[in-house]
Amino acid sequence: MGENHFAPLPTAVYGLVLLMAAVAFTILQSVLVAEQGPDSRLAAAVGDDTKGKLSLALYMAAIPLAFVNEWISDALYVAVALVWLVPDPRIESKLKE
Repeated sequence: MGENHFAPLPTAVYGLVLLMAAVAFTILQSVLVAEQGPDSRLAAAVGDDTKGKLSLALYMAAIPLAFVNEWISDALYVAVALVWLVPDPRIESKLKE
Protein backbone atom coordinates (compact mmCIF):
# COMPACT_ATOMS: atom_id res chain seq x y z
CA MET A 1 0.00 0.00 0.00
CA GLY A 2 3.07 2.09 -0.48
CA GLU A 3 3.22 5.78 0.17
CA ASN A 4 -0.42 6.26 1.18
CA HIS A 5 0.40 4.98 4.69
CA PHE A 6 -2.56 2.61 4.87
CA ALA A 7 -5.23 5.21 4.18
CA PRO A 8 -8.82 3.89 4.32
CA LEU A 9 -9.71 4.14 0.62
CA PRO A 10 -6.61 2.36 -0.76
CA THR A 11 -6.97 -0.28 1.96
CA ALA A 12 -10.60 -0.88 0.95
CA VAL A 13 -9.70 -0.99 -2.76
CA TYR A 14 -6.93 -3.50 -2.00
CA GLY A 15 -9.54 -5.61 -0.21
CA LEU A 16 -11.82 -5.37 -3.23
CA VAL A 17 -9.02 -6.67 -5.45
CA LEU A 18 -8.41 -9.54 -3.03
CA LEU A 19 -12.15 -10.28 -2.91
CA MET A 20 -12.43 -10.39 -6.70
CA ALA A 21 -9.46 -12.79 -6.87
CA ALA A 22 -11.17 -15.01 -4.29
CA VAL A 23 -14.44 -14.89 -6.24
CA ALA A 24 -12.60 -15.82 -9.45
CA PHE A 25 -10.95 -18.76 -7.69
CA THR A 26 -14.31 -19.90 -6.32
CA ILE A 27 -15.89 -19.74 -9.78
CA LEU A 28 -12.97 -21.64 -11.33
CA GLN A 29 -13.15 -24.28 -8.63
CA SER A 30 -16.90 -24.68 -9.11
CA VAL A 31 -16.53 -25.06 -12.88
CA LEU A 32 -13.79 -27.66 -12.48
CA VAL A 33 -15.81 -29.65 -9.96
CA ALA A 34 -18.87 -29.47 -12.22
CA GLU A 35 -16.77 -30.66 -15.17
CA GLN A 36 -15.39 -33.60 -13.20
CA GLY A 37 -18.74 -34.50 -11.66
CA PRO A 38 -20.03 -34.55 -8.09
CA ASP A 39 -18.60 -38.03 -7.43
CA SER A 40 -15.08 -37.22 -8.65
CA ARG A 41 -11.95 -37.26 -6.55
CA LEU A 42 -11.66 -33.51 -7.04
CA ALA A 43 -15.15 -32.92 -5.63
CA ALA A 44 -14.30 -35.13 -2.66
CA ALA A 45 -11.02 -33.28 -2.14
CA VAL A 46 -12.62 -29.84 -2.30
CA GLY A 47 -15.39 -30.87 0.05
CA ASP A 48 -17.27 -27.95 1.57
CA ASP A 49 -14.34 -25.56 0.96
CA THR A 50 -14.22 -24.04 4.43
CA LYS A 51 -11.04 -22.08 3.70
CA GLY A 52 -12.53 -20.54 0.57
CA LYS A 53 -15.76 -19.51 2.28
CA LEU A 54 -13.84 -18.13 5.25
CA SER A 55 -11.62 -16.11 2.91
CA LEU A 56 -14.61 -14.59 1.12
CA ALA A 57 -16.29 -13.71 4.41
CA LEU A 58 -13.16 -12.09 5.86
CA TYR A 59 -12.55 -10.05 2.71
CA MET A 60 -16.16 -8.87 2.67
CA ALA A 61 -15.88 -7.85 6.31
CA ALA A 62 -12.51 -6.13 5.84
CA ILE A 63 -13.62 -3.79 3.06
CA PRO A 64 -16.11 -1.69 5.08
CA LEU A 65 -13.93 -2.03 8.19
CA ALA A 66 -11.19 -0.13 6.34
CA PHE A 67 -13.25 3.01 6.90
CA VAL A 68 -13.59 2.27 10.62
CA ASN A 69 -9.97 1.32 11.28
CA GLU A 70 -7.63 0.32 8.47
CA TRP A 71 -5.48 -1.75 10.81
CA ILE A 72 -8.40 -4.13 11.38
CA SER A 73 -8.69 -4.63 7.63
CA ASP A 74 -4.96 -5.16 7.30
CA ALA A 75 -5.08 -7.75 10.09
CA LEU A 76 -7.90 -9.59 8.30
CA TYR A 77 -5.93 -9.60 5.04
CA VAL A 78 -2.93 -11.06 6.85
CA ALA A 79 -5.16 -13.62 8.59
CA VAL A 80 -6.46 -14.88 5.25
CA ALA A 81 -2.91 -15.14 3.91
CA LEU A 82 -1.85 -17.12 6.99
CA VAL A 83 -4.83 -19.45 6.63
CA TRP A 84 -3.74 -20.27 3.08
CA LEU A 85 -0.09 -20.64 4.11
CA VAL A 86 -1.02 -23.72 6.12
CA PRO A 87 -0.82 -26.63 3.67
CA ASP A 88 -4.16 -28.12 2.69
CA PRO A 89 -3.65 -31.85 2.19
CA ARG A 90 -7.18 -32.50 0.86
CA ILE A 91 -6.32 -32.70 -2.82
CA GLU A 92 -3.01 -34.55 -2.39
CA SER A 93 -4.53 -37.16 -0.10
CA LYS A 94 -7.39 -37.80 -2.54
CA LEU A 95 -5.05 -38.05 -5.51
CA LYS A 96 -2.88 -40.62 -3.73
CA GLU A 97 -5.90 -42.90 -3.20
